[in-house]
Amino acid sequence: MEHYFTNNKDLRSEMRTINFEKNNIVFTFFSDLGVFSKDHIDYGSRLLVDCLLKSEESFESLLDVGCGYGFIGIVLSKIKSCSCVMSDVNERALHLCEKNIKKNKVDGKVIVSNCYENITGKFDLIVTNPPIRAGKNVVLNILNGAKEHLNPNGSLWFVIRKDQGAKSVMKELSLQFKCEVIEKSKGFYVIKAKID
Repeated sequence: MEHYFTNNKDLRSEMRTINFEKNNIVFTFFSDLGVFSKDHIDYGSRLLVDCLLKSEESFESLLDVGCGYGFIGIVLSKIKSCSCVMSDVNERALHLCEKNIKKNKVDGKVIVSNCYENITGKFDLIVTNPPIRAGKNVVLNILNGAKEHLNPNGSLWFVIRKDQGAKSVMKELSLQFKCEVIEKSKGFYVIKAKID
């Protein structure tokens, strides 16, 4: 089955825009067929952003892995005035992400990368709403791989549904991270992981 964590060159285009407001800032996102949550901002992504903005977390650089059209990284980057790197394997999503970085005037860079394959450097914050449909191995590669790309004292924040294995993922991650559930809402867990 085709899913958004792949590239389908034959997919037709039906561009649309999604507006979103946070902290009195209005964001506009271009979206299209073949990308995650193409018609609305996904609840899990919004919850992750809300939790980070309410937290004491300070960061000057962030990496959004599996960024899709860029919602998480762009909103955090704009509100926190920090630089962001956005990565995904889906080239259509990244093309949209580039347009959205320009449209929302943030300091962002887009990289085609399967997990961390083409990522260099380290970041204060890594965020992801991991592509569950790509399979557990991909999800765990994204989460476990964060360790190599975090600055000292940096953290990984992610959102995952309880029924998609939140508890087993936390158990696996706790081998190398100190994990904390920040919030539970409508079956979603927002989890913060720091290097233990």
